[in-house]
Parts: sequence; C-alpha cells; structure tokens
Amino acid sequence: MHKNYLLISLSVILFVSSSAVLMANTGNDTEHAHQLSHQCHDNKFSSNTSFSERLEPFEERMKTQTGVYVLEGETEALVTRAWLTKNAQRTIDVQYFIFSTDNIGLIATDYLVRAAERGIKVRIIVDDIMVDAEGDELLKLDSHPNISIKIYNPLANIGKNILQKVFNLTVKFHDFNQRMHNKAFIVDGKAVITGGRNIADEYFGYDHQYNFRDRDVFLLGQASTQVQNSFDLFWQHKLSVPVADLIDDKVAPLKVENLHKYACDPKNFLPIVRQQIEQVPHMYNQMQQSGQIKWLEDVEFITDVPGKNSKGKYLAGGGISTDKLIELISNAKKSVIIQTPYLITTSKTRKLLKKLVKDGIEIQILTNSLASTDNLEAFSGYQRDREDLLKTGVKIFELKPDAQIRQLIMADAWQTSVDKLPDVTFGLHAKSMVIDDEITVIGTFNVDPRSANLNTESITVIPSKEIALDVKIGMLKEMLPENAWHVTEQFNPDSTVSMSKRMRVKLRRIIPKSIL
Repeated sequence: MHKNYLLISLSVILFVSSSAVLMANTGNDTEHAHQLSHQCHDNKFSSNTSFSERLEPFEERMKTQTGVYVLEGETEALVTRAWLTKNAQRTIDVQYFIFSTDNIGLIATDYLVRAAERGIKVRIIVDDIMVDAEGDELLKLDSHPNISIKIYNPLANIGKNILQKVFNLTVKFHDFNQRMHNKAFIVDGKAVITGGRNIADEYFGYDHQYNFRDRDVFLLGQASTQVQNSFDLFWQHKLSVPVADLIDDKVAPLKVENLHKYACDPKNFLPIVRQQIEQVPHMYNQMQQSGQIKWLEDVEFITDVPGKNSKGKYLAGGGISTDKLIELISNAKKSVIIQTPYLITTSKTRKLLKKLVKDGIEIQILTNSLASTDNLEAFSGYQRDREDLLKTGVKIFELKPDAQIRQLIMADAWQTSVDKLPDVTFGLHAKSMVIDDEITVIGTFNVDPRSANLNTESITVIPSKEIALDVKIGMLKEMLPENAWHVTEQFNPDSTVSMSKRMRVKLRRIIPKSIL
C-alpha cells in the first residue's frame, strides 16, 4: 500500500475531459488521434497465430499439469500482461487491490478498452478502500457494452457521502476493514498472472521516486482453472457490487480518443517497450524449449473466500490462506526463507517460529527497513515486537533503500530513457517463501494480522526444486550487505532515517496491531 492510488476507473476523468495531462503534446485533432492510434495499435504486435493456436501443442498437458514461470523482472511482468491483453480471444478478468492512473495504469486501461472494442468481454473487480473517484467517472468506463466493473465491499467510497463513510467506519468497523487483497489477471480462462504486483508505475520500475521489488507467477493450464474459479466466486458474491447499483447518475457514452492518444505517444509508451511486447511469443518459445517454463503436477492456488472471517469457521479470525501457510511452515524439515514487506507478528506467530528454530529449522526473513518502507503504520507494528521476534532465533534482514539490486530490478526500458538513474528509493513488496529448497509460495499474503484475519488473500504453492532453487538464490542475494542490513538484538538501522520520521513511527503505536 504505497500512498492513496486512484483505481482504473478514475482514468475516465482524464480521457473524457480536456485534461492537460492527457492532452499534452497531442492536441485536440480527433482525426490525428485515430491516425496515431492506428500506427501503434495495428494488430501487428505478434504474428497472425492466435492465442489458442499457440496453446494447441500443450492442450493435453494443460488438462492435468500447470506450466509455471516466475516473473521476477519488472519488464517481463509488464510486457507479458500487455501481450496477453492484446491477444485475448474471449475474456479478460482483472482483480486488483490497486489499479492506478499513472502512466502504467493509463496504458493498461487503454489495452483493456481496446480489447473490449474488438469484442472481448472484460470484467474488473476492484476493492473500494483505495478508490478516490466520483461514481459517474466509474460509470463512464462501465458503460462500455463489453466492460463490467464491480466494487468489492463498498462501505468506504463509491456511492457514499461523508456521513455514510463515517457511520460505516465507526459502526461497521470490522466489516469496513475487510478488504480484497487478491491479485489476478486471467485471459481466456487459460493463462494467469498472479502474485504481489498491483497496477502502478512503481510495481514495474517506472516511478521516479519510489519503486518496489516484487514477484508474480505466470500459470498455464490446470492451476489457471483454480484461479478462474476464484475470480468467479468473487464476481458472484454479494460483496462485489456492480458500480451501476451504487450510483444513480446517468452518464454519456464512453469516448476514448484522448486515452488512445496518450497511450500512443512515444513519450508515454516507449517504442522499445512495444518492441519487447512484439517479442513475447518468441521469448516464451525460447523459455519453453530451454525448460525455463516448468510443467508441474499438484500446483495449488489457495484463496480466501469473499468476506473471509465474517461468519462460520473463521469468525474469530484466520482463513484458508492462513491455515495453508501455517501448515507449510509447520512441516518444514530444514529451512524457511521469507520475503514480506510488512512483518507484524503475534505471540502465536513467534511461538511457532521459536519451536521451529528449536527443532533445527533455519528461518531467514527479509522485510523493509524504516528507510525503505512505504507504510509507517505497518512498520510501527513490526518495530514494537522486533526484539521479541529476534529472541525466537530467526534471522532478520531489512532492505536498504539504495540496495544495489535496484539497478537490475528497475525497468530496462525506463533506464534507456535517461542518462543516469536518479536516486530512487527502493522498497520490498514481494510476498514469497521457499521451504526446504522444494516448495515455493508466491502470493499476496503479508506476514501481518491484516492478511491473516481481515483481507482476502491468495497464494500459489509450487512444488518444484528447480523453481525453489532459482527463487532462493534471488532471495539470498537480496540479503547480502550491499542490499540489506542484518538486524540483531544489538543493532537495527532505524537511526539511518531522520528524527522526525522516527517520531512519526512512534506516534503510530496507538493504532492496534490487529488492523495493521
């Protein structure tokens, strides 16, 4: 959660008005917009081979196995999404906690709108808590006959006036805090990208002030059906409310010329990135031939149900994803390596970790330092119990804001647009785990009470020694001294930040850890 992002629907404000952001360097000539649009959206991103035809050699295998490729690089995570959107043949289902209207968000929106214009059914579920938009702006996008938008748990923003918001926050505090943190991008029910990344500049290395180190996984075949079933469960649930049911206003039809002009401007969407999108089929063919895409049995996509602990088994807290992670960690035989941006433990968590360490299990955790975190509230929760956590015997590393690896993580295309990278703060957002060098977990789950008890979360459990080794090597590299501080009972790097920031964290200790 890095600042208050506007969700995808807010882009309507920009491209249906005379916004200076979208109109800069493009003018108001509609005919020119169509010409420019044709030049950069000419259906030549790839060959004429359809998406289904590309999957034909794997159709039988996809019935019982899952093709798995971990998306470590920001650029490959970006261009894979773009190519899949461009080549979808039937459906695109999008489920995100944050979908920004910065450069990446606007271009992503353009791709989704263009897919809808050629007949692809696009369904979007976004969580309500981060929306900062008027209802009619959402309705503009939803008015497209092939685009449907639902808002998850709309107690905070959409369709609510200030009195209703305050009432819901105070009277329905528990319900208000139950958010949808799942992230899924599904094309034709066959190809999936899921993991830690939201849709915004900093998740793909394009922000000029703050960027995340993150991780997704690309899935083909059997597990993609599990992800699709999860999306459908959320889509059909009563907590996912059509935006049209929340807003009474009538809106004019959607006009997209300015959006297309923005996305086609080479200053906003670099030609080198377009070239990389064109090369996606070739890239994945090479990876398939070289064995980088692993075909596995027993890949699991675990997801919480909508509403999570509102009733039934999990009334007192917990969830399906929480139970699965506890099971995996409890069964570790030699080692657990964890990456989590927010590390807020409870006595129950520390008791489990202490038992594992006592049994000879090596546990290493990389999290954000005070200097790299984007969330002071979460850091305050971690800081309160950091000493007790260290006493369990786990090894803790905190990411440096100027970690050397940021040079490799930040988008290649963005680096080519400047002579030298600016001093960009680097933070951790990956939520991953490697257990016994055999099992990799990639998902949305933070090690904190919010993920355990409030948010709906999802994780992909990958039983592969090869993938576990690759991910582990990257994790250990990010714990090296040039990238992270090794925290002990005698040392932590809090003093590397200003006194005012340290005080701001201390003041946040009044917030209960249970909602962090």
